[in-house]
Amino acid sequence: MEEGGQSTAVDTRARILDAAIALLDHGGRDAVTTRAVGVAAGVQAPTIYRLFGDKNALLDAAVMAGFMRFRDQQDRTPGDDPVDDLRRGWNFHVRFGLTHPHLYALMYGDPRVGRLSPAASAAADVAAGHLRRIAEGGRLRVTEKQALDLVHATGSGITLTLIAQPAERRDLGLSDLAREAIIAAVTTDGPAVAGAGPAAAAVHLRAALDHSSALSPNERGLLGDWLERIASTTDAAAE
Repeated sequence: MEEGGQSTAVDTRARILDAAIALLDHGGRDAVTTRAVGVAAGVQAPTIYRLFGDKNALLDAAVMAGFMRFRDQQDRTPGDDPVDDLRRGWNFHVRFGLTHPHLYALMYGDPRVGRLSPAASAAADVAAGHLRRIAEGGRLRVTEKQALDLVHATGSGITLTLIAQPAERRDLGLSDLAREAIIAAVTTDGPAVAGAGPAAAAVHLRAALDHSSALSPNERGLLGDWLERIASTTDAAAE
């Protein structure tokens, strides 16, 4: 009986999310009313509040579900070149925004002080994974955090700019230009460690630190802090 109840709750939640995503795609945030979602999903308002809490939480969940479904339709097999994977990730990000502009506008167009929306945080985790592989290969010329902040800020800004343009006048080459500029700013053609000074070496070692079992968690944390400070200096670029 309990298992059946859990299954029913999962199915009901999925129906509500399906309804909210469809309403968002067709009419934007204003179309997602409790009444409209309830009618489309075949549930009463109390059920929505019980499963999601409030409308903002429902919107967050709908955007997250829409993003994850779109992501799962893509080929996410890592390639031989992590920089090319970052490039593919950028293109995916822009494509998601242009395919689901209302979801994307909620994902990035409603800034929250001190935190990202859940879906934006999930997207940042994907980019961070690409950047970690680049750093592990010694090809990141800045810290992972700096690289992630640049990729996040520029990628979301470009996508929102393209969304705001009429489709017939949309310049997709703008995304390509921004992508290549950011990749050139944060990566190198070959390993950055050799002859690049302590900052680049620190970036490389910091990326590989989690794979070491020679240190205790506290020791790895302390060394990680030191490496982060070294990696944040500019001596690699100066040399």
